[in-house]
Amino acid sequence: MNLCSRNIVWLKGDLRSQDHEPIFYAEKLDIPYSLLYIFEPSQRFHPDYSERHEQFVYGSLMDLQDKLNNSIGVFYGEAEDIFNLLINKYNINQVFSYQESGTQITWKRDQNVKKLLTDNQINWKEFQRDGIVRGIKNRENWDKLWYTQMQKPLLVNSYLNLSKLEVPKKFKYSFNLEPLPKQMQQPGEDNAWKYLQSFVNGRGKMYSKHISKPTQSRTSCSRISPYLAWGNISVRQAYNFVKPYKIRGFLTRLKWRCHFIQKFEVECDYEVRCINRGYELLNYKNNPEFLTAWMKGNTGYPLIDANIRCLINTGWINFRMRAMLVSFLCHHLDIEWQKGSYYLGKLFLDYEPGIHFTQFQMQAGTTGINTIRIYNPLKQAKDHDANGLFIKKWVPELSKLTAEELIEPWMFASSYPRPIIDLKISHDYARKKLWGHRKKPLVKQENSRILKTHVR
Repeated sequence: MNLCSRNIVWLKGDLRSQDHEPIFYAEKLDIPYSLLYIFEPSQRFHPDYSERHEQFVYGSLMDLQDKLNNSIGVFYGEAEDIFNLLINKYNINQVFSYQESGTQITWKRDQNVKKLLTDNQINWKEFQRDGIVRGIKNRENWDKLWYTQMQKPLLVNSYLNLSKLEVPKKFKYSFNLEPLPKQMQQPGEDNAWKYLQSFVNGRGKMYSKHISKPTQSRTSCSRISPYLAWGNISVRQAYNFVKPYKIRGFLTRLKWRCHFIQKFEVECDYEVRCINRGYELLNYKNNPEFLTAWMKGNTGYPLIDANIRCLINTGWINFRMRAMLVSFLCHHLDIEWQKGSYYLGKLFLDYEPGIHFTQFQMQAGTTGINTIRIYNPLKQAKDHDANGLFIKKWVPELSKLTAEELIEPWMFASSYPRPIIDLKISHDYARKKLWGHRKKPLVKQENSRILKTHVR
């Protein structure tokens, strides 16, 4: 027998206390509501699962718990099972949440939960997240809608009707996760605002100049991407806070971020297969030894290895270095993108599926509509790490070499491997292969579909 009547706010990638629409509208109804977060076993077995992501989420939850007097019900179990339990225990009127532009497993999960709630005559109200629109077939007028969303007043949340949700022992989250290592960004709403404030108060002065530099970008970039990914801060909060400071290029990149998530929302196949179906026919050598060397940062190309090792240790590198890693994997090593996408996704502390998979395919050259970029890691090192500071920090066996010696480090450091491929040979092979494939009839046919769907 249902004894208590209430609404549920299902927290997902929105772990903050302010500018939170589901909480705002649940509060307006003036009846008790409870906050729910679910750690799902099925997601722990998905290829993109990463302990560092769970550590960040758990830390964000604990930060929010402190603000809300430990009132969030944190469950461990499959979402359908948890909602079945809640339906049997409470008289649930409505469920509120943000829409989640996640991987296919989360989409299927949401479909199942939707059916369960509908069968029990419970309304599920989902809100747009960061201007991402569900259900659109193309991006016509999307830019205008996004700016309209950004210019809406920020919501001030209160918690007068918040009611604690009890968690049965069977569904308690009981993993004893260690905090994230100190060299990684620490989770939580307060940390998000510290990064944003220091960005506008000085760090952002060299934003556009240093954005491609592997060392300087670690200071001059905003570094709020993990907080956006896990919802410690909303895009609208960041947009409105930074706008008066006129940091060139930053607001454009906030919109660019949402643009790619919108692509993923429209076509989530980006996760598992080439968005241009014509590239499913492209063959790769897929040398497993090359893949292992790339994953461990032992390719013999210092800037490649430095970035992989930095990513393993800190969870963050800048955009250009990410693009270079994907280009090197797919073009120079001739390895299909699916063999590296989950690996990098697990390393990125700011992992956002909508950006990760769309960008991975763009850099892998499998969209058919974007310029094919085959980055030369030696040229990138010369242009963006000319003194070798970044390389020497993350590849310590090369720390005593001069900048000139870093061009052929295996000649001067016996502990460092020789290059696993010849750059010129691999570049010429990849260029001929990729540009030749663009002439295929299915690639051209798919290009027309992609342009109509994603480019407006």
